[in-house]
Amino acid sequence: MSANTDRYENAVARYFEAWNAAEPEELTKAVAAAWTADGSYTDPLADVAGHEQIAAVIAAAHEQFPGFTFRPGGTVDGHHDTARFSWELVAPDGSAPVAGFDVITLAEDGRIRAVLGFLDRVPPGA
Repeated sequence: MSANTDRYENAVARYFEAWNAAEPEELTKAVAAAWTADGSYTDPLADVAGHEQIAAVIAAAHEQFPGFTFRPGGTVDGHHDTARFSWELVAPDGSAPVAGFDVITLAEDGRIRAVLGFLDRVPPGA
């Protein structure tokens, strides 16, 4: 069972590396490491597929929330090719105005095939 647990945790770790990549080149590499070439990302604000579009969504989040970082909100729970986890978007002052919950589907190679994201906490007016 630990091999599967590691598989989910590794996929989520690569996911956070992508979301926290600040430089364009770093972001491109991190997205390619985390997602399959035809991987998708869907949340209430975005519905995209492919590395370029996923990287654009992440870059837009960094523009909207400069200096913020994404962090896991607890443990990763998974079975078969699916895992779920919560996350927070943390401001430089340590507050976390945005939080959510994502469900990912993994490909055979351990990369993400699809993300379904849900926003649990969003700042007023965002």
